Amino acid sequence: MQKISLGFSTCPNDTFIFDAMIHQKVDTEGLDFDIILGDVEELNQKAIHAELDVTKISYHAYSKIENNYLILDSGSALGFKNGPLLISKLKVYPDEINDLTIAIPGQNTTANLLFSIAYPDAKHKTEYLFSDIEEAVLSNEVDAGLIIHENRFTYEMKGLKKIVDLGEYWEKETGLPIPLGGIVVNRKLNEDLQHTINRVLKRSVEFAFENPKSAFPFIKKHAQEMDEQVMYKHIELYVNEFTRELGKDGRNAISELYKRAISLGIIPKMNKQIFLT
Repeated sequence: MQKISLGFSTCPNDTFIFDAMIHQKVDTEGLDFDIILGDVEELNQKAIHAELDVTKISYHAYSKIENNYLILDSGSALGFKNGPLLISKLKVYPDEINDLTIAIPGQNTTANLLFSIAYPDAKHKTEYLFSDIEEAVLSNEVDAGLIIHENRFTYEMKGLKKIVDLGEYWEKETGLPIPLGGIVVNRKLNEDLQHTINRVLKRSVEFAFENPKSAFPFIKKHAQEMDEQVMYKHIELYVNEFTRELGKDGRNAISELYKRAISLGIIPKMNKQIFLT
């Protein structure tokens, strides 16, 4: 068995797709996994320091780690109608956004990158753990919050209002799926091993699609108090055909995200081949 360090989040979409490979429910081709669980921003930081062989990252963070990692074809979270939402307690008009104090779920998150592309002049941003953002808005610590993950299913119940859907903004601008997070492999691993990891991950994703209830105990263990219905809504929102494989549209969406961010000076120019080929 070859040991591979593997980082992913406790969110249902990640535990759903990784369950089969880490519990040896599929052929892992001799790979064994040393699991590191963390919030996506923690994983971004580990990737920036090149600590892991394979890890989940935000596509924003990838712009800082391209020298050390390649994007795998399987495991990504892309899609339509699943982008970050900017929410507030009081009604806010889009032309007021630049003056608001805004809670963001991490500097390196794709949510922050998308927001920066859409509203480059909004500068009053404070980082929060993604799960604390609704409360920060409710308690008036900030004027608005950029929410991701399962919070998009709960904010209305708490009396919060949507200002803008950044997924809708992106789709209208580009016609492409919105790239949120991906799985990357360390460039230091040999090419055969990189491809083996991608095959095993694809197998794990396909097993999850074919046996959606198989991962339930693992998902539930890490989903804390999350309602089962919310858990599966979360999976449905972020796991789709782009998770099985990026394909041409998936790669184009990621490339377009970087092209726009580079043109606005948000991220530096990228010089390497970024996809595993």
